[in-house]
Amino acid sequence: MELFVEQNSIVRKIWGKSDTVLFIFAGSAAEFALNKAVDWLYYTGKLPADPIGRLFSTVTYARAIIFAKNEDALQTIDKINFIHKAIEKERGFEIPDWSYRDVLFMLIHYSIAAFELLERKLTDEEKEEVYNVFYRTGVRMELKDLPTNYKDWMLARENHLNTDLQRSKYTIDLFRQYKKHLGAVRYKILVESQILVVPDKVKGLLRFRRFSLLIPAVPVYKLTRKLNLDTLVKAVLLPSAYKKEIKELDIVT
Repeated sequence: MELFVEQNSIVRKIWGKSDTVLFIFAGSAAEFALNKAVDWLYYTGKLPADPIGRLFSTVTYARAIIFAKNEDALQTIDKINFIHKAIEKERGFEIPDWSYRDVLFMLIHYSIAAFELLERKLTDEEKEEVYNVFYRTGVRMELKDLPTNYKDWMLARENHLNTDLQRSKYTIDLFRQYKKHLGAVRYKILVESQILVVPDKVKGLLRFRRFSLLIPAVPVYKLTRKLNLDTLVKAVLLPSAYKKEIKELDIVT
């Protein structure tokens, strides 16, 4: 049976633990709010109505690719393309190609940043492996101008951060929706979590502090994982409405 991502791949380790995935989720939620094409998801009304659910949907699609047989993964990617084409047809013009690349770039960056925050530094070879998985995803989506390796991607990523992000009315509204759906305390935890993993450019545009108040808590949280208490911590900190989805994020133990 051919897998889209090899069984012992570092990518499966990254995306197989709920806390790592939740940091990917948090960082992506911050950066996506700055994307110049975020109006596309406002067009359907689904993003402001359920921002947490929509981001979980993005994560679910990514995991459906990473943990699938090759044929099934390709079908999932094709399904994503079909959904977007339908929205384009309804609205009357195409989603910019750079917007697709930006979402792909986010998943690459936060996969690495989240794992390195909670686990250890990745080797150059492991970073290349992370990039390769998402590169193959992008190729299947027929995205143009994708760098062919991690080193070139870092240059493209820097250019993206400098040209494709802006603080807009959608940014402000999306963070307002995050707070509305999470509540004041969990929203504060979300923002502090985002500061831990987002690039400086994103911090500046979102007017975040440079350092997170959660920095001292990271070693403590790592200890709770070793003592198998992290499930209790997540139950307290995360919205009860998404407990089932969060529990299902744990694939690799």
